[in-house]
Amino acid sequence: MITGEGRLSANMDSPLVLVHGGAGSVPSDSLPRHRIGCRLAAEAGAAVIGDGAVEAACAAVRIMEDDEVYNAGTGCALNLIGAVSLDAAVMCGATIDAGGVCALGPFKHPVSIAQALLHESPVLIAGAAADDWALAHGFEQVPEDDLITPKSAAAWQRVVKEGGASNWAGGTVGAVARDAQGRLCAATSTGGTIGKLPGRVGDTPLVGAGTYADEVCAISATGEGEAFVLAVFAARLSDAIRAGGEPQEELEKALARIERDFGGLGGAIMLTRDGGPFMAWTTDGMSHAW
Repeated sequence: MITGEGRLSANMDSPLVLVHGGAGSVPSDSLPRHRIGCRLAAEAGAAVIGDGAVEAACAAVRIMEDDEVYNAGTGCALNLIGAVSLDAAVMCGATIDAGGVCALGPFKHPVSIAQALLHESPVLIAGAAADDWALAHGFEQVPEDDLITPKSAAAWQRVVKEGGASNWAGGTVGAVARDAQGRLCAATSTGGTIGKLPGRVGDTPLVGAGTYADEVCAISATGEGEAFVLAVFAARLSDAIRAGGEPQEELEKALARIERDFGGLGGAIMLTRDGGPFMAWTTDGMSHAW
């Protein structure tokens, strides 16, 4: 079942920042914190929207990377061997520049590293090479313990040691932004799935899968990453809107295809150059704010 909100009319010159805190089944006692975190992130992005859509989207995501209630940066999910492995991407719709990092080590703000890659020739850097690039460009690596919380350690114990179900709810965080000039940006960050294989990469850092922006729309997705990768979710959604599709309808159709053809659940947020916010999910919920 598709659940969504949106269809708020907007003018091309009306700035807007929309964020999500992950799709899935968030425990009821955590819902207020998820909602507050999303609101604070949206406010942080709005505070710098005058500096452009890229700055606004990244500022919003950094707030959520610092919030241990989510799975990005502090409080991130741990991989099979109990290590931190982070993915993030940023794409600027005005320039069609993108930057991403995957299987990154312990850095507090992976989205800032992805942002720094926007105007570099590599679009995506992985693993130890991503760590080296970040260190060479002034980013500080922190001890893994700085990002591991009692909650994330307990989740790893439950999934890896006790064989419990991996729950990616409240995992991936993302933001899409439109500035006063109608320029769009998407930014997404995640710790991935609890107990994932070392080196596993989901849809978040892959342009056209979990993160995408062009002159038509900006999209940040959340959910079962492999399905979103196989569906080339975000790029196909952009193409559908470019061809004249109604944004909310196309978003819901794209998520239905993920579930029908690839067996995956999740959600996404989206802005167009002259409309939004648009959002939908096929899970129990998806925290969000704008």
